[in-house]
Formats: sequence, C-alpha cells, structure tokens
Amino acid sequence: MWLTKLQIAIIEKNPEAIDTLMKQMPKFESVDDMKSASALIQEALKLLYHLKNETSITLKKLKKHRNFLNATAENRKNKFDIIS
Repeated sequence: MWLTKLQIAIIEKNPEAIDTLMKQMPKFESVDDMKSASALIQEALKLLYHLKNETSITLKKLKKHRNFLNATAENRKNKFDIIS
C-alpha cells in the first residue's frame, strides 16, 4: 500500500505527499519490496531536485521582472513630477 501511495505521489508530482510518506515509511517484509522502495525513493529524489530547479528558475524570472517594473516605475515617477 505504501509503495502504491508513493508511486501516485511521484506521478502527481506532489512533494508534500512524498514528504509525508517518507516520514511514515514502513518496515518492509521482503527484499523485493525494499528494492521497489529504493527505486521509488530514487525517482522521488529526481523529481524533487527537478522541482527545486524549476522553482529556482521561476524565482529568478520573478525577481528580474520585479526589478524591471521597479526601474520603470521610478523613471515614470521622475518624468512626470511637475511639483519640483
């Protein structure tokens, strides 16, 4: 059951579910279950690293856009300042 839940969490790309399942890892009855768990954990790690990289790229883009908008807003404010 745990292996199936981990497979579903990986397919759904759900890091919260993966984290929860890692905290609830059972003791496995057979070597085959241990090997399956090991392979799934490796896939989960790959997925989490991939999601981490995607998040990093997105954050960099957002910071770049924010800086651009802030720079544009400052220029616009100075250009139309008729009080000074």
